[in-house]
Amino acid sequence: MVELLDKIEQALKDAIKSRNEDKRNALRMLLTAIKNKEKELRRQPTEPEIRQLIAGAIKQRKDSIEQFVRGGRTDLAEKENKEMEILQSFLPQPLEPEALTALIVEAIRETGAASLKDMGKVMKVLMPRVAGRVDGKTVQEMVRAHLGGS
Repeated sequence: MVELLDKIEQALKDAIKSRNEDKRNALRMLLTAIKNKEKELRRQPTEPEIRQLIAGAIKQRKDSIEQFVRGGRTDLAEKENKEMEILQSFLPQPLEPEALTALIVEAIRETGAASLKDMGKVMKVLMPRVAGRVDGKTVQEMVRAHLGGS
């Protein structure tokens, strides 16, 4: 069994015991997403795949917070923010820009990428390595810059 999945399941048990509804709800939604992914893949998701699911859930929360703030629903925005913080606790620390640059250079070298046409190859190699640690849009912009596009 995947270690990250064990941590999430244990955190859910702890949240239920301590009657922490926000944490319980956030973790139940995450475990449901993981189970759905497992059915889709017909196997248990790997840790990088689980981290990508968590990152996606965090992105959804950020979008929701933005919408709630615009709509004047700060109560719902606060709830989403709490859930986002809970989910972030299961991801590794964000990558520093220097470390990301080093990973991009390494992926470009590995794939032999020479132009923007090769961006897909680089992203395919790079994204599993940075999943949940850096926003995909940021990675895409930096890869584009390294490959000579703007």
